[in-house]
Amino acid sequence: MFDGKFRQSVDARTAPVGLALVRLGFSADVLTGSGLLFAAITAWLIGTGHHHWAVVMLTLTGAHDLFDGPVAKASKSASVRGSFFDSVMDRLSDGVLLGGVAYFLVAQHRGELVLLPFAIMTTTFMISYERSKAESLGLKAKGGLMERAERMILLGVSLLAPVLFVPVLWALLVLTAATAAGRFQRVWVAAGRPPQRETVAPRVRRHAHREGRRRGFTRTTRP
Repeated sequence: MFDGKFRQSVDARTAPVGLALVRLGFSADVLTGSGLLFAAITAWLIGTGHHHWAVVMLTLTGAHDLFDGPVAKASKSASVRGSFFDSVMDRLSDGVLLGGVAYFLVAQHRGELVLLPFAIMTTTFMISYERSKAESLGLKAKGGLMERAERMILLGVSLLAPVLFVPVLWALLVLTAATAAGRFQRVWVAAGRPPQRETVAPRVRRHAHREGRRRGFTRTTRP
């Protein structure tokens, strides 16, 4: 949702911070890589039950992900390799964080509930895969309720109080599954449409033909 509706607004607000970080000597790759380290620390705090501290570290983990893009733009170092590195680190961070959740549930002897973070991780990866596959086919697949920013926020909410932990995880699973299903449906419909062909109105073609003859050449336009 942030990527779809609020991306331009977020970029406008984070651009000055990105420029300031570049002046301090930070690079986008450093922020991206250290974000994984912060995610690992957050996962350890979740797994050992230090959930209030985990909220703090989760916020810092999200800040790394929020500002690595503006830093890349401000330093004019945005590249395909950087985008690939960022995507891979994001997926690893997601897996590490949910691994911490699974460890905590096992430590609390919650039995089959350990499958809950596994299900969330599966649907989360499906959301990412659907987008990457659709874009490789020339289709758009952004948007949805539970993109990465929203998932991080909801995970943070689950850590605020023990009574919220499992119910919010269930809500996260339902919303990520709905997002994956909705994205699949949009791509499925878009992929079933016939390819659009650029057409030129007959009057425009005749005008171009006459203009070409007047200038000494003829330009043909395919319908």
